[in-house]
Amino acid sequence: MNVTSASRAEAPAQAAARRVLVWDAPVRVSHWLMVLSFAGAYLTAESERWRLAHVTLGYTLAGLVAFRILWGLVGTRHARFASFVRGPAAVARYLGSLWRGRPEHHSGHNPAGALAIVALVLLALAVSASGWATYQDIGGHWLEEAHEAAASLMLAVVGVHVAGVVVGSWLHRENLVRSMVTGRKAASPQDAIRSAWRSVAALMVVAVIGFWGLQWQGAPAAGGMAEQSVAAAPHHDDDD
Repeated sequence: MNVTSASRAEAPAQAAARRVLVWDAPVRVSHWLMVLSFAGAYLTAESERWRLAHVTLGYTLAGLVAFRILWGLVGTRHARFASFVRGPAAVARYLGSLWRGRPEHHSGHNPAGALAIVALVLLALAVSASGWATYQDIGGHWLEEAHEAAASLMLAVVGVHVAGVVVGSWLHRENLVRSMVTGRKAASPQDAIRSAWRSVAALMVVAVIGFWGLQWQGAPAAGGMAEQSVAAAPHHDDDD
């Protein structure tokens, strides 16, 4: 059954006055971990010293995106793509409601925000795949340039997404950033989800920290690379 979570702005105020649980813990935790991973990977992209951190955060981003896709198929009501991905007509109608100053209220993602989410997921996959291939010396210089271009485009979409959140928060008179922290939004009680699935979010955090620990343990010692370079350099006898 297709459940619609949108309501017009002119609906009775009491229908959306109560703050109910909309975003489960896996959605919130994966969201903020993806923010951390992308930001960290982008900031360390040009530094050889932080290469391991860049690669580790890139792999983390790929794993989180894979989880989000899976959770978008089997997760809670508002986490599923089927609940918020809409066609061009729905997007145009929502943008029109913003222009008229009577924005549609959506318990989950609005149609315009859904576009940004789908774009970010696809770009994150492109960035991760091209980054892995570049790290493995597959594809040559063109793939490295494609990796950088995809990352720059993703940063631009992130900027649009953040701007949309700010504008949406102002027009709807609701702090959307806080909602992604607490999981609660103004909505009717029937739009609430029954469980936060904190156990899944906890397992996700453990898996990420465990992966970071394995990467750290496998890193060469501080002087390891220098010692290898010295060992590999040609030696000359004193008689020379």
